[in-house]
Amino acid sequence: MAAIEGRSLHLVKKALAIATLAIEQQTGPFQSKSDQQDMKALLDELIDSEAELEFYTHAAFIALKGRAE
Repeated sequence: MAAIEGRSLHLVKKALAIATLAIEQQTGPFQSKSDQQDMKALLDELIDSEAELEFYTHAAFIALKGRAE
């Protein structure tokens, strides 16, 4: 696996947070729970703290909803 750091790492974390939230909000037969679980696990490996997780979760919510919670 390639070493990802700096801004690239930030973008990967943000993309994973957005993707997991998007899958969570999707309903029906096309919701991929296995992808969501794998993405959450990877995000958990990359996140250093609860505060950082909250930051990316908040950013994902804004990206998908266009507003803060």
